[in-house]
Amino acid sequence: MNATTLEDDGWTVAGRRFRSRLVVGTGRYKSLEETAASIAASGAEMVTVAVRRVNLSDPKAPMLQDFVPPTQYTYLPNTAGCHTAQDAVRTLRLAREAGGWNLVKLEVLGPPPFLYPDMAATFEAAAALLADNFEVMVYCADDPVAAKRLEEMGCVAIMPLGAPIGSGMGVVNPYMIRAIKAQAKVPVLVDAGIGTASEAAFAMELGCDAVLLNSAIAHAQDPVRMAAAMKHAVIAGRHAYLAGRMPRDYRADPSSPTTGTIR
Repeated sequence: MNATTLEDDGWTVAGRRFRSRLVVGTGRYKSLEETAASIAASGAEMVTVAVRRVNLSDPKAPMLQDFVPPTQYTYLPNTAGCHTAQDAVRTLRLAREAGGWNLVKLEVLGPPPFLYPDMAATFEAAAALLADNFEVMVYCADDPVAAKRLEEMGCVAIMPLGAPIGSGMGVVNPYMIRAIKAQAKVPVLVDAGIGTASEAAFAMELGCDAVLLNSAIAHAQDPVRMAAAMKHAVIAGRHAYLAGRMPRDYRADPSSPTTGTIR
């Protein structure tokens, strides 16, 4: 194995190539300055933006674009806070009018306290957006049947939750994440639930193409340092997946030879 083969050439979604396998959110930071510094430390090339919560069009108010320039990052508008298919579709149509964004993240949430994906509304919104020629990356339940149906509808990426949004519980159902990835022909990203770097690495070890997270960085005591940790965790997890882990065995298997011992 040489340095060339250790290079990760990245992943592709909707014809766009990214070297970083980390996608980060832009919300819940203390300031736009902290947002920009954290994203820079993460190495992410794609950032997701809650259209309903971030100023994208009022030049008199602080604007995310001044700190996280769209010329440097791929913006992925999302429908955070939408609880109906109609609200989600309306939000993304407004985003396209405001910024020309066609690659979008769809999420339609159920009620608190879990904010679990409302899959019936997600299917309805996805159908409307695909018919309107959006390229849809879709947040969904960790359900292989639902994930495959969304892919067959035409969604360009499948993003099952690792755990409820903002919970920081990590990947609570790794078997279903692995099952979704095993049958997918489009990129699979774990989205939501990641709380720290080891959990991002674990998601990548499952074979996911990338990880999307926000709160794990924004709510860390030192967001910039956690962003750097996430960057390296995703790289490490990808290499571990490609390397293939050793088999598990309940019995001991000594690493030193059992012959030629000193007596």
